This record gives sequence, C-alpha cells and structure tokens, in this order.
Amino acid sequence: MTPHSPHTPHIVIAGGGIAGLTAALALHAAGFARITVVEAARETRPGGAGLNLMPGAVRELDALGLLAALESGAALRTRELRYYHRSGGLISREPRGLGAGYRWPQLSLHRAHLQRVLADAVRERLGPTAVLSGVRVTGVDVRPDGRPRLRLAHRDGIGRGGRASLEPDVLIGADGIRSAVRAALNPGEGRPPWNGMVIWRGVSRMPAAAAARFMLIAGDDRQKAVVYPMSRPTGGRVLVNWALARPADGPPDAHALGDWNREADVDTFLHHYEGWEFDGVRVTDVLRAADTAHAYPMVDREPLDRWSHGRTTLIGDAAHAMYPVGSNGASQAVVDARALAHALAVHPDPAEALRAYEAHRRPVTTALQHAGRRQGPEVVIDLVHRRAPHGFTDVHQVIPAEELAAVAARYAATGAFDPATVNQGSPYEAPCRPARAVVAGAPVA
Repeated sequence: MTPHSPHTPHIVIAGGGIAGLTAALALHAAGFARITVVEAARETRPGGAGLNLMPGAVRELDALGLLAALESGAALRTRELRYYHRSGGLISREPRGLGAGYRWPQLSLHRAHLQRVLADAVRERLGPTAVLSGVRVTGVDVRPDGRPRLRLAHRDGIGRGGRASLEPDVLIGADGIRSAVRAALNPGEGRPPWNGMVIWRGVSRMPAAAAARFMLIAGDDRQKAVVYPMSRPTGGRVLVNWALARPADGPPDAHALGDWNREADVDTFLHHYEGWEFDGVRVTDVLRAADTAHAYPMVDREPLDRWSHGRTTLIGDAAHAMYPVGSNGASQAVVDARALAHALAVHPDPAEALRAYEAHRRPVTTALQHAGRRQGPEVVIDLVHRRAPHGFTDVHQVIPAEELAAVAARYAATGAFDPATVNQGSPYEAPCRPARAVVAGAPVA
C-alpha cells in the first residue's frame, strides 16, 4: 500500500469514543491517510468514571506511542487486586501488571483522561479536521458492490436540510452499545437486554491516607462493590473510582438502557453498603466523598453471528458490549482497533480484510461476553458466599487455593491476556510506514 496514492481508501469511523479514536490512530500508524471520524456530540464530553486498562491493551497503546502521555497525567499502575466477602474476609489477593509478570503495566485511570490523550493524538497526527463533530449517523445502506452509504444528520442543521451522506470505501461502526451502524446491519434487534441489576458508578476525591493502594472487589451473590485509586496524590488527595451493583428495585426507563450519563443521588443507595469495610477501606466513606455519581441499568448485547457486511464492520461496544466484569470493555476496544488496522494493511481487498479481522476477534470477544454473564473472575465471591454465607476464618477451608487460581487462569485464557501470550508482543504491527501527509477526510455531500 502506498500512503500517497490517490487509490488510498477513504475510511470513515462512526463514533469518536475510545474505540473510534484508537482505530483512527491505528489506521494512521498503518499508513492510511484518508480517515474521517464522525462524532454525534458537538464537543467531547467523556461519560462514565474510571476504568482499568489490561496489560494487553496497554501494549497496543504503547505501540501507538501513547504510554508516556497516559502515565504522565492522571493514571496509576494497578499493582494488586483483592477479592473480599461482604463480611470483610479476604478471599484472595493477586499481583497485577508488572508484578504479575507482564512486560506492560495495568493502568487505572479516568475515562476522560484516556479519551483526552487519544483525541490530542488524533488532532496532532491526522489534523484538526479529521473529526466531524455534531454529525450523527442515521442509517447505512450496503450497496451491491459492498461499499457503504451513510446517511447523516447534522445537529446544527448543516447540509441539505440538516442531512447529508458519505460513501467511503470502508465504514467502521464504533458508535457504542446503541450503535446506529449495528442497528442498520441488524434491523429489528431492539434495545440492549437488561439483567435486572443496577450499577452505580462515580468518582471520589479522598485523602490519600484514607484511600486503598489496591483494587478491591467485594460482596456476595446479590450485590458487589468495586473500589480502586486511579491517580497519584495531588495536594494529599487521590481520585478513587467506585462501582456498585445490586438488583434494581424496579424496571428502568427504557431510554436509560445503554446511557451512562444519568446522574444519581448517593443518599438513595448508600444505605445498602453500611458496614462494608475491607482492610480499612469503608465503602460508605468513599461514597460520601463522591464528586459525581451515575446510575446505569446493567445491560450488554447478544453476541452477533456476524460483524461485517461488505466493507462495513463493527468494533468495541458496537460489536460486543459486555457487562463491566473483568476490566475488559475499553481494553477489548483498543485491541479491536489495532487488529482491524492490521487486517486492512495486510489484505488489499477491504472486504477480505474485514472478514479476516472478524474471524480473529469475534470468537474471543463472544467468549468474554458469555464469561461476563457468568461473573467472569468475580465468580469466586459468589462461590465463597454460597459455601460460607456468614463469613469464614480460613478461606482455604471454603475454597482451595488451586480452585481460586484455576478461576483466574481460565478467564485470562478466555481472552488470551495471560502473561505468556501478552509478553510475546503485539501481533498487529503493520507492514508499512506511517503516512506522512495528512488527508483528513473527504467532503460531506
């Protein structure tokens, strides 16, 4: 592939979140010059709270030259994960990242920080016009030759009565759990299915002395809490991410399914976690220090039998939205982006490239979706609670160390993110030099 060739394909990415921005950077690094990101929001306003990036995803971001920027800001290396029973008993403690033998760290960070690093890199490398903001995909038609035609709506009424179209060579649907691209390819699929649980998420700013230096996941077979720091101390305080899950009191508003941005009042759910304390970390203290809190019905997407239609495919949550179990949502989106760029670089025929990408990624993410529905590695909490609902003095009389290790190893093998596999290095290095010229997108019809 020649970066400056007039035949270099025009690639449109629907969605300017983590998946879409990483895809743009990965494609640029693979030598593609004509890349347009279509983003519905007028401005980038990252939702959610914190997230964990697994070493395999950090490896791919490092290959894109972003690790230093991520670690120079509000990011923290995750060194240890602890599982607790709700009674306070320690079930297990696991080293993470470098301490677990990986060549790359695991990172805890705010979603806004990750998105800011990605967006800055896109502007710097692809140019300021690579992202069309305030433009929403309203439909996709796959032509007989496999090429997509996008129907667009401009929030500010630009174009033909506020509507326009694009006919790129390749379309990547990176527009999240409520993806318009996915809906166009799978008409009648409907809303994301809800599992009856509600998850509250937020960020607290706490004195460093009161915040744990580890990531904890605690609970029973009914409700759980996840708490971890995600910044180095500033002015004696650190940012702490938390997520709480329990059965909902009633059905959610249908419009809330897949919406991370619905604010919640901490006082309405704090009482469910009274008395939850784990090696000095009081969950209620963390909640009372919250800067923000949001409620989210726990939903995912049914695994698809097919992601790619002609020259259109899906990545990230648009392809395989999964429950927030095992720190895999953002991590798998990053790996998707790199895998897709690599496939497009090594296969001259775009449709063939998308089929190769899907054949490589879909089995892994489908397995992770199913594992998430079975609680993934967090199932150890459920197992302990069923065997010792009132707590324990010796956890190994409840669940042997070998069984604990087997649960963790099985989940890592499911996603191919065990140390031996990750440490082999990225399999997605493109066989061509990055494009030097910037040809950021094509005119909107």
